[in-house]
Amino acid sequence: MTDSTSPDRRTVLKAAGVGGALSVAGCLDSTVEDQPEPEEAANNQTDDGPGEAKAVDTDRIAADPTDLPDPVDWNEPRHHEVEMKTTEETAEIEPGVTFDYMTFDGRIPGPMVRVRQGDTVNVTLTNEESNSMPHNIDFHAVYGPGGGAGASTVNPGETASFEFKAMYPGVHVYHCAVPNLDHHISAGMFGAILVEPKEGLPEVDRELYFGQHELYTDAEAGEKGHHNFDFGAMKSEDPTYVCLNGEAYAITGDGYGPVDVEKGERVRIFHANGGPNLISSWHGIGNVWETFYRDGAIASEPDHYVETAPVVPGSVAIAEIDTPVPGPIKLVDHALSRVARKGMLGIINVEGEAEPEIFDPEPA
Repeated sequence: MTDSTSPDRRTVLKAAGVGGALSVAGCLDSTVEDQPEPEEAANNQTDDGPGEAKAVDTDRIAADPTDLPDPVDWNEPRHHEVEMKTTEETAEIEPGVTFDYMTFDGRIPGPMVRVRQGDTVNVTLTNEESNSMPHNIDFHAVYGPGGGAGASTVNPGETASFEFKAMYPGVHVYHCAVPNLDHHISAGMFGAILVEPKEGLPEVDRELYFGQHELYTDAEAGEKGHHNFDFGAMKSEDPTYVCLNGEAYAITGDGYGPVDVEKGERVRIFHANGGPNLISSWHGIGNVWETFYRDGAIASEPDHYVETAPVVPGSVAIAEIDTPVPGPIKLVDHALSRVARKGMLGIINVEGEAEPEIFDPEPA
């Protein structure tokens, strides 16, 4: 189902500057891969380093990990209207370092969509008029061509809709899937859709939602100024930053602060890996994944007491943890140079009284 204001296919292809391969979302032939976006020639790496930092359009691009929908509490199929806007905006990767991001609804990762198996979902995507490129959305939870990408491809200032039935349970990535989709995803255009099983998920005390991805720029991590996107670095899979929620060290004391939880709470964490290229060796320092659903496969039996687990690009893992002692739990990619040098760290801070029988930092 398409909004009457959406462009026809020929208009979109002309704007994107590509041939018919657009309809096969994510399956790019050499014609598409070699076709630059309008900004690519200007944004390739130079020897001059970054220019002056740009004025920012927003003070924060990182999504709040606590901002996600409540668990499913209905027992019959429902119809959902999901509306999203695509944005192109400048924000800081870290203080003094600006970058031109692309997002769903102005945050990274994009908003979590939460439905029940058997529900019907109508998706409406609006490409803001101030944007410079076509965008669309590919839901990995969709049975249908391109996950809805072809039906939702829109030029700046236009809107399109499609509808699907959520037929299989699990948590799945969604992302932009126009040509040069790796650029769009890297710059922030990904999120997660959770399709709960008909019986729902086990109850927990708290849920959190994070997204990991890589930024490829024409400067070194921490180098002040405006970082342009570097297509050469992306092709080489050599990122400047590996981010959690769009920024370097965003969910730490050096960013917007850690997430606080109470000792004894059971916490469910959704970890979406937008990529576009790197496998995450997802690990919680000071804890283990007590219950772990690989690739978000909640219809399968989970693993237990997992120390470190791969989360491949284009997937979402679910971990449930217990919090028996106070102190920080550091969420990292155990490819540790990404933590120490590229920004990939978030912190959950467990508050409460000490439990020396479990952990005693100063034994007598």
